[in-house]
Amino acid sequence: MNFQLIGLIFCAYFLNIKVPMYYFFPIMILYMVFNSSIGYWESWLHGIILMIFYISLNKLRRRQKYRHPFVCYMLMGTVFGGMLWLCMKIKFGLPMATFFEEWGYLIIFEALLFSYVGMILRDSQLKIKLLQFANHDALTKTENYAAYTAEINNLFDSSSKNKLDLSMMMFDIDHFKQVNDTYGHLAGDKVLQHVADVVHTVINANDPKVKLYRTGGEEFNVIFPGYDLNSTEPIVKEIFAALNHLDVNIDGEDISITISVGVSMISKKDTEPNDFYTRVDSNLYRSKRNGRMRITVA
Repeated sequence: MNFQLIGLIFCAYFLNIKVPMYYFFPIMILYMVFNSSIGYWESWLHGIILMIFYISLNKLRRRQKYRHPFVCYMLMGTVFGGMLWLCMKIKFGLPMATFFEEWGYLIIFEALLFSYVGMILRDSQLKIKLLQFANHDALTKTENYAAYTAEINNLFDSSSKNKLDLSMMMFDIDHFKQVNDTYGHLAGDKVLQHVADVVHTVINANDPKVKLYRTGGEEFNVIFPGYDLNSTEPIVKEIFAALNHLDVNIDGEDISITISVGVSMISKKDTEPNDFYTRVDSNLYRSKRNGRMRITVA
């Protein structure tokens, strides 16, 4: 029975699986019919206590504001476990020594389960944090080149197989080296952060499915899943207008910046994501060769 109770605790508390009240009673009846215990009042009492235990664990799990979750969890498990084993003692005439022994085992199992699940959750949270760190640029908080590579590979395969539109914008900050040389690298960092914040604001106001990536020093890529070139135009132009001649205040001094942009759409001639990337990159450098602060679409 202890393993059954541990399974119940795991489902009710840790997985927080909610079972409607009107399901409990038929399940209890079927279980008692199955094990030929429907004629024992102890079995009815046992079943009712189980239902209350399950519901109480659900409610305890949902209330995350209590100070000592382990103490609350152990108190509830100990009290209800004791009542359930008392029903078993009465029904089967178990000796007191057996009753306390089994009850004690249940308490130990509950504590071990809490520790084990807590360890797994901490490990999972650590892995999530490490993954976020690996996929995000620490300075601008945007996703980085590693995240871009994984996403463009998936989107390229999906778009090629299912004939879906996919477009990309690439831009970099004109004469960014001069910003670093004139004002220092800390000023350059603030410019990059401000640029990323502005682009995120524009994207979130239009379509959160569009993603921004910092793929190089002052180079950024914006991926448009499901967009053809015409569909990208309003967002591209809004980003372009928001960033060009953007004033970033550094220690009381305004630094004006401009950007150059390249935009392209996936083509049947693209056999791999790098083919797509190269065409967008070529459009960006065409903008730079033709005087900067312009958009090249091809």
